[in-house]
Amino acid sequence: MAVPQGAAIFFKMDSETKASWIAATEAFVKHTLAGAEAGHDWSHIARVRRLSLRLAEEEGADLLVAELAALLHDIDDPKFNGGDEEKGPRLARDFLLSLRLPKEVVEEVSDIIRHLSYRGGKNNQLNLGLAYAVVRDADRLDAMGAIGIARTFNYGGFKGRALYDPAIPPVTNLDPEAYARSTAPTLNHFYEKLLLLQAGMLTQSGRKLAQARHAYMQAFVDRFKAEWEGLDA
Repeated sequence: MAVPQGAAIFFKMDSETKASWIAATEAFVKHTLAGAEAGHDWSHIARVRRLSLRLAEEEGADLLVAELAALLHDIDDPKFNGGDEEKGPRLARDFLLSLRLPKEVVEEVSDIIRHLSYRGGKNNQLNLGLAYAVVRDADRLDAMGAIGIARTFNYGGFKGRALYDPAIPPVTNLDPEAYARSTAPTLNHFYEKLLLLQAGMLTQSGRKLAQARHAYMQAFVDRFKAEWEGLDA
């Protein structure tokens, strides 16, 4: 019986082949993101990759799909390309097809990237599989805790935003378009996104890690506001 072409490729997917795909993808991402804003650069990708693999091991997700999606998830972030949500998934898909990966793997990775952003996944629990869940949790965990605080203020400075303005209250029910257009002070971002992330974790492993990171951010925000008012002990 003839074996379908896609299946034949899949059967040959040994550890050496997988390693070559990962190495090529890593090189592609490093080259593409050279000079990227510090909160969305290779260091961010590397952290999300490590977290994704950790969560994938604990949750039993496909390691290859999770690692490829983590590596490629910010290959063309809509925040920096005029809001085009399809450019990143399309670029990732074209690159993976050039490596002759099985089409089912390519489509799963591109679907994960398409639905990973906070704008894209804020108000839904998409049934895109376990690899999607672990990569989404990993990406959101990197927006929390000490790293999340540093990234938030780095991005606020990059966009020229005020640190804080008590006269501009946060808006916690922003739709995706309003969220993307927001020019609010940086501290508002904690209320509008970062302190909401814990409740949206999709995996048990992600929820565990989110607890400490959430508590750290909340303590920081409380301390920041106290010092702003000169009320710190």
